[in-house]
Amino acid sequence: MQKIGSVQRVCEIFRLKIHAGELSPGEKLSSTRALASDLGVSRSTVVTVYEQLASEGYIETAPGSRARVSLNFPLLAKAHRPSLKPIQSEQRKLSAYGRRTSALKLPVTPEIKPREINFLYGAIADEDFPRLMWRKLYNQALMKRQSSLYYAAPEGATELRSELQGYLLRARGLSCSQEQIIIVQGAQQAIDLCARLLVDPGSEVLMEEPCYLGARLNFEAMGAKVSPITVDEQGLMCDQLPNVKNALVYVTPSHQFPLGSVMSIGRRRELLAWAARNRCWIIEDDYDSEFRYGLRPVQTLQSLDVDGSVIYIGTFSKTLSPQLRLGYLVLPAELVKVFRQAKQLTDRHTPSPDQLVIAQLIQSGAYERHIRRVRRANENKRAVLIEAIHKFLPKRVGVEGTASGLHIVVWLEDFQIEDEPDLIARAKAIGIGIWSITPLYSAGNKLRRKKCAGLVMGYAGLTPTEIKKGVALLAQAIQQN
Repeated sequence: MQKIGSVQRVCEIFRLKIHAGELSPGEKLSSTRALASDLGVSRSTVVTVYEQLASEGYIETAPGSRARVSLNFPLLAKAHRPSLKPIQSEQRKLSAYGRRTSALKLPVTPEIKPREINFLYGAIADEDFPRLMWRKLYNQALMKRQSSLYYAAPEGATELRSELQGYLLRARGLSCSQEQIIIVQGAQQAIDLCARLLVDPGSEVLMEEPCYLGARLNFEAMGAKVSPITVDEQGLMCDQLPNVKNALVYVTPSHQFPLGSVMSIGRRRELLAWAARNRCWIIEDDYDSEFRYGLRPVQTLQSLDVDGSVIYIGTFSKTLSPQLRLGYLVLPAELVKVFRQAKQLTDRHTPSPDQLVIAQLIQSGAYERHIRRVRRANENKRAVLIEAIHKFLPKRVGVEGTASGLHIVVWLEDFQIEDEPDLIARAKAIGIGIWSITPLYSAGNKLRRKKCAGLVMGYAGLTPTEIKKGVALLAQAIQQN
C-alpha cells in the first residue's frame, strides 16, 4: 500500500478492497504494527482505522488475535459496490407524477466559461449586487436571530411581508393585506405550488406562445393539458381564449417572456372578465416589471381584480440575484390557508436571514435606490446592444422587446429555424454564448412564429465593451454561413 496518513482515506481503501473481493471473508489482516510501518503512520492511527472498520461491520477484532475480514458482512456476497445504473427488469415503480417528470426534457443549467462573452438572460451583472451592504445586514440578521434558531413561519418573516406590503403599493399600485403574502424560494416554487394546488391531470392550462419554459414544464409534470395562446404587441390575444370552465391561465403581462410586449389595459380587463365568467384562475407573473425604459407602468392584473381570480408572483431574482431563491406570492384570501400549508409541507420555510436582509433594504429605501441605479445601467447596455446589432449584423435582422426587461429577441431573417443549432455551435467555437428562442415555443405548434432563426439575447450580465465585442464576433459566426 502507498503511504497515506488520513484515517478516512485508509478506511475507504479497505472498504473498496473488501467490496471488490480483493480481501476475502475471513482473511487475516496485517498487524497494527506492520500496517503502520507500511503506511508510514503511527500505530495509533492504524488502531483507529481498525476500530472504525470493526464498528461498520467490515472486519472482526479480538484481543490477542489479528483482525480479519468479517464473515457475516451482508454486502460481501455481491463482491462489488452497489451499482448506480438502473436495473432494466423489475424496476421499482414511480408515481404517475414521477413518470411524467422523468420523461420531461429539462434545460441544462449553462456553464459560463472564463473569457466567454455569454448573452445569457435572467440576471443582473455580478458587480451590480450590493455585496457590502448585504454582508453588513446579513451579519446583523444573524445576530438578531441567534436567540432563536428554531423553525420559522412557513408564510415568511413578518418583517419582510410587512415591508413588501408597502413596497408593492408604492411600486405596483397593488393593495393587499400582509396575510395575503407568502414568501417562497423564487418564482419557480411559486409556480410549482400553483401547479400542485390548482391543477389535476387533464386540467386545462392556457399559456402564452412562446412562454417561460419552466412554467410550462411544471404544468406538464402535473399532467395538465397545456394549450398555447398567441401573443401580439398588446400581449395575450384574449379573443383566442376558449370558453372552458375551471381552467388556469399563466401570463407575464408586464414584460411578456420572451417577446417583450406589455399587455394593454384593455386586454387586462378582457382577461379578468373571461376569468370571472368561466371561474378560472389567473397566474400573473410580474416578470421584469422593475425594468421599464421610457414606459409608464400599467396597473397589475391583481390591482384590477375585483373577483379574486388573480394569483400574483414576484421575485428578487432579477433585481438582486437568482441564487438567493427568494420570491413571493400575493394570494386571494380563499387560497391563503392551503398555500401556507403546502409551503410548510414542501420545505417548512424560506431561510430567515435572507428575508430579514431584504426587509431592511426595503425599509431603508436602499432597495428602490438599487433598482433605479441598475435600471439606468441596463438602459445604457440595451442601447449599446441595439447600436451594435445595427452596426455589425446583416441588414435583414429584426429586433423585438426593446422597451423593457433585461433581454431582447433578435430575428435573423437569412437563417432558417433549422440553422439555429449550427449557428449557436459556430458562435460557441469563437467564445460567444447565444440562446435559441425555439425551445420557448410549444412542440409542434409554431403559432405566429417567424419562419426564421431567433435568438434571445440577454445583456444585463455584460459590460458595454463586452456587448460590442460579442456582437462583432457573432457577425463573424453569421458570415460563415
